[in-house]
Amino acid sequence: MKKILSIVALLFIVMGFGCQQQKEQKQQMSPAPMVAPGPPPMEIEQLKAATKNAPKNAQVWISLGDALMDSRRFGEAIDAYQKGLEIDPKNLNARVDMGTCYRGVGQFDKAVEEYRKAIKINPNFPNAHRNLGVVLANDLHQNQEAVKEIQKYLELVPNAPDAADMRLLVQRLSSSK
Repeated sequence: MKKILSIVALLFIVMGFGCQQQKEQKQQMSPAPMVAPGPPPMEIEQLKAATKNAPKNAQVWISLGDALMDSRRFGEAIDAYQKGLEIDPKNLNARVDMGTCYRGVGQFDKAVEEYRKAIKINPNFPNAHRNLGVVLANDLHQNQEAVKEIQKYLELVPNAPDAADMRLLVQRLSSSK
């Protein structure tokens, strides 16, 4: 009975509890990384256990990656996302989040590579354009390319919560050519 309750609790965590809030928080990546409290260590341990019980379940790996990313354990998150993406290579959120983790460990070229892979899968995926523009602008100082990506983001979601900030960034980047 204990084992059944543990499995039910684990599925609750993996498949729903907190996932929507985490996804909503990650939908927008700020130009400067924000420090957010991560999930409790127990949740990460439960997700690690879930990957052992269901190693071919992409969502379990991606949920672990999300939790590790939220805890700013970017290297470990990259490993988890890679395993999830081996199973589900077209998962755009995981691919973009993995790019963000690469940025978190200072591998900006790898971040760009992941964002571009997401754009290749779906050219209209706004967060890939936004995050690519941010890395190009802030980390690689490729302002012209950054402007194009941010403008595409704004074209796709003109009323995004950060649209005003992104328009200001475009103006700043455009004036510093």
